[in-house]
Amino acid sequence: MAACYQKFDPAAYLQYNYTPPRADFARKDSIVPWKLACLHRAFTEGDVSGELLVDIGSGPTLYQVMSGCEVFNKLILTDFLEVNRQELRCWLQNEGGCSLDWTPYLEHVCKLEGKRPSAWKEKAGRLRHVISDILPVDVHCSQPLAPETLPLAGADCLVSCFCLESVSPDLPAFTRALGHIGKLLRPGGHLLLIGALGESYYFGGPGVRIPVVPLNEAQVCDSLKESGYTLIRLEVYTLPQDMQVGVDDVTGVFFAKAKKE
Repeated sequence: MAACYQKFDPAAYLQYNYTPPRADFARKDSIVPWKLACLHRAFTEGDVSGELLVDIGSGPTLYQVMSGCEVFNKLILTDFLEVNRQELRCWLQNEGGCSLDWTPYLEHVCKLEGKRPSAWKEKAGRLRHVISDILPVDVHCSQPLAPETLPLAGADCLVSCFCLESVSPDLPAFTRALGHIGKLLRPGGHLLLIGALGESYYFGGPGVRIPVVPLNEAQVCDSLKESGYTLIRLEVYTLPQDMQVGVDDVTGVFFAKAKKE
């Protein structure tokens, strides 16, 4: 799997998945607004709390922590690839040259939170303030992060979006990876997991075809249970025809909110 990612192109990946039609904030049935609504709801229900949020397999994206940064005072981003970590550092340092303008995302999350869209600058400032590190991660290691990276008790919450199924050769490896990242989470802590359903590949750049474990809802639920999580809620999004834009064969997306036993 590591070899598959050597030619991963963050700019192309962002263009494929994080621009219209998949990121059309004027459409209620667009995939990105759906994901942002799921995350906003999960972070504002009152049961997800604490000091430290860790994002597992951030890729070159930031949308998945825009609601969480209001709840947690410390946030760690992680990815296996240095090119993705560099893309994140580019935004964090606010020096320009990023592959995607995250302003529409920040504006949309502000609206979800009942704020004016113009509050996006404050949200961007808050996000930059709470991100304490951008670290290498390997979900196939029994300890995915370097020792002593996290407090002894573990993180209070994990987020992981389109990572585990995209880096696992098969379903058992996906389940093991869920268990590995669970070691980073304190007992009673929450996992917010977003992933692809029915997907066997996606393009990580021009001609860079990356295999994916095709999951169904039952497999997601079983893997979570086997890995020591209690499922709180599973939501499913089915892709409209015009969201199937030729960069993958995904049929749907799941959002799972779970708690470590």
